[in-house]
Amino acid sequence: MPPRFSYPIATGKLDKMKKDSASASFTPYQQFVVFILAITQFSVILDFMIMSPLGDMLMKSMGLTTRQFGIAVSAYAISAGVSGLLTAGFADKFDRKKLLLFFYIGFVVGTALCGMVNTYPMLVAARIFTGIFGGVIGSISMAIITDLFDIHHRGRVLGMVQMGFAASQVLGIPVSLYVANIWGWQSPFILVAGLGAVITILIITSLKPVTKHLEVKQERDALSHLWHNLTKGNHRMAFMATCLLSLGGFMMMPFGSAFAINNLKLTNEQLPLLFMLAGIGTMIIMPLAGKLADKVDKFRMFTVASVWMMIMTVIYTSLGATPMWLVVSLYILMMAGMMGRMVPSVALVSGIPDMADRGAFMSINSSLQQIAGGFAAAVAGRIVVQHDKTSPLEHYDTLAYIMCALSAVAIFMLYRVNVLVKNRLHEKTL
Repeated sequence: MPPRFSYPIATGKLDKMKKDSASASFTPYQQFVVFILAITQFSVILDFMIMSPLGDMLMKSMGLTTRQFGIAVSAYAISAGVSGLLTAGFADKFDRKKLLLFFYIGFVVGTALCGMVNTYPMLVAARIFTGIFGGVIGSISMAIITDLFDIHHRGRVLGMVQMGFAASQVLGIPVSLYVANIWGWQSPFILVAGLGAVITILIITSLKPVTKHLEVKQERDALSHLWHNLTKGNHRMAFMATCLLSLGGFMMMPFGSAFAINNLKLTNEQLPLLFMLAGIGTMIIMPLAGKLADKVDKFRMFTVASVWMMIMTVIYTSLGATPMWLVVSLYILMMAGMMGRMVPSVALVSGIPDMADRGAFMSINSSLQQIAGGFAAAVAGRIVVQHDKTSPLEHYDTLAYIMCALSAVAIFMLYRVNVLVKNRLHEKTL
């Protein structure tokens, strides 16, 4: 067995396998799986993202304070993280299709409830309900991808599936605002629930059972299975890398709109255009990043993208009043680094668990990601200062420097993950 933290010697067999696998095309069914997981991810992210642009309208409609609105937003993330941890022990006990279907139906029901409520307590309750189901869907999708696609294909698949993030920016903000201005703030949730109903039918009728992991004998009960995945040394390393990446990203995100309006001096009318153009740029970048991640060393790509993101983030957060075209250009370049590091990092982390542990591993990984993000947003709220509603944000650039420090540690942690994954691939070829 190769040393734990040394790269294995590349063999002709491993290189040929990687080249042949990466160049192979997907079957029609594999293409459908990528499509259904991508559109499922799109609907879940869209449900989460539309809360932010609806904030002003929702607060005025219900007479909410900013603190109350913050609780309504965080309710989803907290419940999603807790739900992921509680269900992780059961994630490898069932057909992944049935598990996806169960949680997705719950998500659709919760989203529909969000479109029917008219009081603040009911809204918070509906967001908690939606988070309980929606927070597990991403990890189930990742487990399906890991089961059906080898690691040399995963970068391309993840690049396409994670386009849901970009598509939600392109469609989520402008469409939700447009629909809400006509029919009220509840209407976007009804729209997402309607899309979810169509996706549910497609999953029921066309997605095949995903049961190969059930062939591996499981001798642990659900709680023991959860504890086993939480405490396994290799898993802890991957979890720590994921948390570090989430801490940095979620520090910046909550105050992005306020920074653009109060510091960069964009108007409320320009803000949706900024996110739309950034989303279009991301939709172009993600598939390219996925293909590149399958052709080059994933850790090297992650490192380059991380350094690029760190440079662009420091530049962006130091800006004052800036023309719209320059803000859009710099924002897209910053997002290119963020998205460029996401694909190889997720692909590498997915190579850590054994097949029998993948569902639990992905659930825990997703849960810790959301919990870390919630913690980061809370810390960022104590660092950033705004003296009144129209004054510039202060110390937003401090968040950028903290994120750079966290990203540097994340590079080291993912290096260790990369070594473990390469050693496992080397062992399989012997």
